[in-house]
Amino acid sequence: MIKMNRTAISDKEAYYNDLLIHVDAIIDGEHDSIANMANVAALIYNTMEKINWSGFYLFKNNQLVLGPFQGKPACIRIEIGKGVCGKAAQTRQVQCIENVHTFPGHIACDDASKSEIVVPMVKKGQLLAVLDIDSPIYSRFDDIDQVYLKKLVEILTEQCYWS
Repeated sequence: MIKMNRTAISDKEAYYNDLLIHVDAIIDGEHDSIANMANVAALIYNTMEKINWSGFYLFKNNQLVLGPFQGKPACIRIEIGKGVCGKAAQTRQVQCIENVHTFPGHIACDDASKSEIVVPMVKKGQLLAVLDIDSPIYSRFDDIDQVYLKKLVEILTEQCYWS
């Protein structure tokens, strides 16, 4: 069983290096995208400090549809270009938002969320999903989060079979 102590890790890069090792371990040999996203969402939610939601939105029929997640119930469908997730899907670029309340068109699924990072999952030019992580702390996410969460998404994208 995977053991990561969310309070024992104070250095962010050390945390992420450990997280990537654990992601590799839990998805090793498994190619089902839903199963792997479910485990990754749970791993992030249970080990990353100062977050209140972790999950995936799947790209289906030109919109984002709620996928595996951990946290409070969330919006089920998001239009491309709408909110932080929709913007990440549209631009295929990481969106790292210090204050979601100032983001134009922000979709408030949980009023407690104050900052957010969304990483698009793209394979061979095709959008597959986005990884979305919310925090009740302003400016929770930074360049280190972006770098390592992009690596995490690359590992997950390459391991999974996508239909």
